[in-house]
Amino acid sequence: MNIPHAYLPGYEEARALDPDRASRYIAHTTIGDPEMDAVVEELSTLAPGEGRQFIEAFVDNEDESVMRDAPPLLQEFFKGIETPPDWVDLSAFRPGIRMFHRNSQLVLGAFVGGTLVEGFSTNISKSFFITGRVRERGVRRLRQNNRHMIEIFMPFGMEREGDGWKLSVRIRLIHAQVRRLLKNSVDWDHEEWGVPISAAHVGYSISAFSARLLMHMTSLGAKFSEEERESFLAVWRYSGHLMGIPETILYQDEEDALRLFDIGTLCEPEPEAEAIVMAHALVNSAPLVIGITDSAERRKLSRYVFGISRALIGQTMADQLNYPPGIAFGVLTWFRLQSRVNRALEKYLPKSANSNFSNFTSLLQASAFDEAGISYRLPDHVYAEESSEW
Repeated sequence: MNIPHAYLPGYEEARALDPDRASRYIAHTTIGDPEMDAVVEELSTLAPGEGRQFIEAFVDNEDESVMRDAPPLLQEFFKGIETPPDWVDLSAFRPGIRMFHRNSQLVLGAFVGGTLVEGFSTNISKSFFITGRVRERGVRRLRQNNRHMIEIFMPFGMEREGDGWKLSVRIRLIHAQVRRLLKNSVDWDHEEWGVPISAAHVGYSISAFSARLLMHMTSLGAKFSEEERESFLAVWRYSGHLMGIPETILYQDEEDALRLFDIGTLCEPEPEAEAIVMAHALVNSAPLVIGITDSAERRKLSRYVFGISRALIGQTMADQLNYPPGIAFGVLTWFRLQSRVNRALEKYLPKSANSNFSNFTSLLQASAFDEAGISYRLPDHVYAEESSEW
């Protein structure tokens, strides 16, 4: 097996615990998304704007005259993805959708403070750092993440005409385009890191966004039944399928997702400079996402988010990511107590409510909704600051 150099030390440790998952994880660090990678390569030969026109026609499932003239690989891709796999039961998504909206105030706190930071502690941070997507445009990136998560948990969002379905496919297109741009970039070291935005990293991320997110939500005080838990995981699994994660690295159930996350974490090198920058960019973008521009208020909320995040991801990772000094003991217990107190204050004495807590739990309200509809523009330069808006 051709193992990227950065993964050699971690692979040996992971293989001693779970040789099958460790081998599968490492094998997928050298795999992107062959089907979609071929599609975007084909689209790159078209005139500017022509590719977007074809993508829009297929994703929105309209304008057959345009679809008939589309490149063959694009036609084949959408023909193959129209029908869900046999394991998808759209009616089974309802309990997870209800649970998501019932706990919506806690979802993004767990997402930003926990799973996104954990995801960016891996080598996936290198592709995002090089392109500058979060470093330069972190606010819009966070809002787009919010939008995707909200839409996949909307009623009918994962049906063919739903925005959750469309945004999942859009992410797949963007990942493939970024891989194409980085493939020829002098900044990417293939021998050291493998493939940018590899199947391993996308599979790892979807395990974090589902099973790990449930753990962090529980830590913040969310309540849900076993049926809701399984349904929540099922929604993310189908979204992962639409995002191009192969069955060989896409989790089967919660236990499999958590195990994949643990083994993937062992395989990954310890957080490096890019991961540190990404983690701090995410946390410091949080105040701007909800419109806080005053510098003192921004610093105040960022410190609060750092504290919650440290408690969620653990002291070891927080120190590796150069978080501000702090303690984790008792933080989540205090947060859950604040949650109960704040609900009462907001009802009877709204001016007395804790502003940090209220701001932190209102992050989900700030999403990237574009009045013109979902954009299917793709980045046209490896660096975000030199790319057209997409």
